[in-house]
Amino acid sequence: MRKILIVGGGSAGWMTAALMGKLFQGLYDVELVESEAIGTVGVGEATIPAIKKYNELLALDEAEFMQRTQATFKLGIEFVDWLKQGHTYIHAFGVIGQDWEWLRCHHYWLRANERGRARDFSAYSINCAAALKNKFMRARPDMADSPIGHIAHAFHFDASLYAKYLRSFAEQHGVKRTEGKILDVEMHDNGDIAAVRLEDDRRIEADFFIDCSGFRALLIEQTLKTGYEDWSHWLPCDRAMAVPCTRTDPLIPLTRSTARESGWQWRIGLQHRTGNGLVYSSRHIDDDSAEKLLLSNLDGEQLADPNKLRFTAGKRRKMWNRNCVAIGLAAGFLEPLESTSLHLVQSAAIRLVRLFPDRATDQATIEEFNRQSDFEWERIRDFIVLHYCATERDDSDFWRYCRTMELPDTLQRKIDLWKSNGRVFREDEELFSEESWIQVFIGQGVIPRSCDPLVAIKSDAQIEQFLGNIAATIDRCVDVMPSHSDFVQKFCPAEPVS
Repeated sequence: MRKILIVGGGSAGWMTAALMGKLFQGLYDVELVESEAIGTVGVGEATIPAIKKYNELLALDEAEFMQRTQATFKLGIEFVDWLKQGHTYIHAFGVIGQDWEWLRCHHYWLRANERGRARDFSAYSINCAAALKNKFMRARPDMADSPIGHIAHAFHFDASLYAKYLRSFAEQHGVKRTEGKILDVEMHDNGDIAAVRLEDDRRIEADFFIDCSGFRALLIEQTLKTGYEDWSHWLPCDRAMAVPCTRTDPLIPLTRSTARESGWQWRIGLQHRTGNGLVYSSRHIDDDSAEKLLLSNLDGEQLADPNKLRFTAGKRRKMWNRNCVAIGLAAGFLEPLESTSLHLVQSAAIRLVRLFPDRATDQATIEEFNRQSDFEWERIRDFIVLHYCATERDDSDFWRYCRTMELPDTLQRKIDLWKSNGRVFREDEELFSEESWIQVFIGQGVIPRSCDPLVAIKSDAQIEQFLGNIAATIDRCVDVMPSHSDFVQKFCPAEPVS
């Protein structure tokens, strides 16, 4: 293996290139070819805490990275009108309360809530409680016995600026960028990809190819005919449009997702502007009506025309096929309801590094990469589907379809187990933790028939005191935290954008 060619830039291409430039340390020639004439899907991006692992691998300075990308902090996602209109809950990162002997905190909350003796579930999460008051600080590892030691955060940032930042990083670590539009792909006799040919007749050979060409899937699909698994029967939204508006205060440390009649709208607050978008089903609302709905629900002045996307929820049948791996939108599409888009880029790139082949690629390595990828995508799909199917909304054909659709077996098993005694278990290395499932189950109104029977070891008075201590401690911590806006201004103020 001598030469790796990444086809396509944007967040997927430059995240992959930066990681390989850093970790391979010149062992291979890494080249990225992209065309400025071909746009990227560059809108405000929300992330999950796992992105900090990627930043650590690159040894990025968090303050500098945030300044360069107009970033803000994120403690979780606020879901508005998903269970029913007028109802709101937060899926926050990090821990919920603390375990008590054998059981997790939520079992004691279920018992107390059943008796009307518990506060709202958000009171037992430091991330939730802080976000509701627009407070923020980074975790203090030296305070492991305090909730402040367990704050978990991610970021909101401008995806176009992020790609630009990573391009600079990658080029500093030996990645070569080539400007040009690919017109043709050449093949070896054995069916592997041999080279790409640009419109000016330049030819770029490589031993291994990474397809980051977005929805076009130039290598993995147009060339290798890999095939696609369509998940639109579980995830019926097939359109999205994004538009920025001026920043409005307060600067909340949450991504906001508001359920609409035929989909949902996102709101992401950055330092220089607010990112907005609408994900919707074209079978239930036409494009013009969707645009009017989005623009009528901005909380600032519109700054650009909407960027419109069409997609089919699902994934490639094989993300690694022959001597090509697809990363990003070329690999598939899951709507950004739980901010997993960039995580799927990150995890695929890290997985590829862990399983990187020699020149004679062996089938066992390819199959393991695809097995791990399939598992990850399917479990994220299930988590997103849960938001749609666990709803009381009956105000549109869209929601009536979602609440009655047949579910994936893997999701149905999780729901059934939770409904019995409030139990949920993380399988293998699936992305979302038990705390994430617990918060969405409760937030979406899926309350178990009973809690774990071992809760009965504790008296109601003991449980009430246990939960009261957790909530009171969290309240005291939140009271001393600075506002999110003040923390950003002190820690990572970005240059004003003219």
